Amino acid sequence: MSGNIFLADRFEAERPGLRAVAYRMLGSLAEAEDAVQEAWLKLSRTDTSDVKNLGAWLTTVVGRICLDMLRSRTSRREDPMPEQEGSLRLPDPVITTPAQVDPEQEILIADSVGIALMIVLEALSPDERLAFVLHDMFDLPFDDIAPVLGRTTVSTRQLASRARRRVQGATPAADTDNARKRDVVDAFLTASRGGDFDALLAVLHPDVIARSDGGTRVPSILRRGAGDVASQAVTFARFAANARLVLVNGTPGVVAFAEDRALSVMSFTIQDGRITHLDILTDPDRLPALDLTT
Repeated sequence: MSGNIFLADRFEAERPGLRAVAYRMLGSLAEAEDAVQEAWLKLSRTDTSDVKNLGAWLTTVVGRICLDMLRSRTSRREDPMPEQEGSLRLPDPVITTPAQVDPEQEILIADSVGIALMIVLEALSPDERLAFVLHDMFDLPFDDIAPVLGRTTVSTRQLASRARRRVQGATPAADTDNARKRDVVDAFLTASRGGDFDALLAVLHPDVIARSDGGTRVPSILRRGAGDVASQAVTFARFAANARLVLVNGTPGVVAFAEDRALSVMSFTIQDGRITHLDILTDPDRLPALDLTT
């Protein structure tokens, strides 16, 4: 029994990091938990006496589980990040407050894993995503990743290199100062609440893109250009009155409420003091799972 308790304690010490791996792989908090739990079941049934680095071993186990889950998503779009209306799916956001200190949440979204980067990861193939996440984000050697993919080390390195180019080419070069970003989000909220079209134009990049994910019941919406996005934001004014500033994956964002029910989560990508991307989760099936309250 003492051996099982020791093993469970070691697993719990690794759990936050394993959740971080699974979240980057799957973009779903619930599926990430499922993957980590499956890794525990595998560990509890495996003789690991010859395993020298349990953390690395568990990381590859979680990676393999996530890879299988990605490959089995039969309803998954061929293009996970389409530039069209009706089919966008945003990854689950990790919501915290500026005063909230949760080490496990910090691990989950460390290394600036914002919604914009998560959207780009969604566009990778399952094999590319695994190679990039395990190597570039968690420093696993290609020799350990290759057996998970059933590829050679050289082929796995090439996969990660291709994924890296795609990520670097598609990830916006965003501002990193959260205080300055909060000022921009504050200005956006103030302009939205006041229906101030000109003030919205001042805070939006001319080529801003706004994407919303309404789930299966509400079509996704794509808006391009400051004028179009500002017009949409003006219609948001009555909801902006009950909006709250939060951290979405560690960067300033907004949750809008109707009474005590969350209506949307808004994530902002900000460059040179202007909003370049606005990603909005409005899915009525997914929002309750985030346990958001006023």
